[in-house]
Amino acid sequence: MAENVESKNTVISEKLSAGSISKMNGLLNSVGVFNFDFPDQYETKDSFSELTRGFLKVQHIHPGKISCIISVKPPIMNVYGSLHGGAVGAVAERVAIACARTIVGKDKELFLGELSISYLSGTTQNAEVIVNASIVRSGRNLTVVAMDFRLKDSEKLSYISRATFYHMPVASL
Repeated sequence: MAENVESKNTVISEKLSAGSISKMNGLLNSVGVFNFDFPDQYETKDSFSELTRGFLKVQHIHPGKISCIISVKPPIMNVYGSLHGGAVGAVAERVAIACARTIVGKDKELFLGELSISYLSGTTQNAEVIVNASIVRSGRNLTVVAMDFRLKDSEKLSYISRATFYHMPVASL
């Protein structure tokens, strides 16, 4: 039985018929959107990072390099059964920041100026993906980090990413 996807904050135009609303609910249910009641801990700033962090494990950390493993599980998968693009982006950002921090001191804030991701191949449920990040360039004002996402079993390249961080002096109050 299909659940109603409306939440307490949903605004529905009075111009829509009950049939149209029912069809929209059916469509959203068919693609897996059926519950907007997130637990309270995910209704806060940076909660998606908390969610993705549960699927990300650090393997190695060296100056200028970091390696992590992602376990592909349903909460971070899309309706097609592969790792969700947003999860790839969230992991890429978090790993790039961690990699940059192996070189850039705490006296500088990192401002993400650019994050590019190429989606080359999907990953399936329960797959383990190795994320390798390394510093391409780091200077006085910016740091560039390159990442590749490879299936652990076959080493097949799934995604590549590049992040550019600008160094900002830490504001003192």
